[in-house]
Amino acid sequence: MAGVSPSAKTFTTKQGQYLAFIHLYTKLHRRPPAEADIREYFRVSPPSVHQMVLTLERVGLIKRQQRTARSIEVLVDPKCLPELI
Repeated sequence: MAGVSPSAKTFTTKQGQYLAFIHLYTKLHRRPPAEADIREYFRVSPPSVHQMVLTLERVGLIKRQQRTARSIEVLVDPKCLPELI
């Protein structure tokens, strides 16, 4: 992960679940999830997923490459992520 100290970033329970999903999906599939993958797992609307991705990026918990699909990178130490429910 991009060198963010574990205690430097805090997140809500919901944000933690999204981060844990993105991390686990990336580990299992060797590529980050698409927003559609996140939507299917959490059973939420496309705008809800997109808003959460924007929020996670704005607060510095993930980074993405603009105009590049499946480019989400979690910036939180995996040891600090919650169990995925």
